[in-house]
Amino acid sequence: MKKPTYKGKELLPLSVIDAAHDGDSQAVDQVLRYYEGYINKLCTRTLYDPDGQPHVRVDEYMKRRLEIKLIHSIVSMS
Repeated sequence: MKKPTYKGKELLPLSVIDAAHDGDSQAVDQVLRYYEGYINKLCTRTLYDPDGQPHVRVDEYMKRRLEIKLIHSIVSMS
């Protein structure tokens, strides 16, 4: 049987989400890794050095905040 996909990416199994909700740290880590690319894209910023050269970077502070919000949402879901 084919595994379900969305835009070519295999979906996260519901069993992993349930395990994360139950407090399994490995499952939470798997969920974070699954959404890592999306979170990085949301947190990408263009910064400019003193010479005016642009540098594209991931805002680590914002990334951690989004990861914490994701973990909180998983653990507190009904």
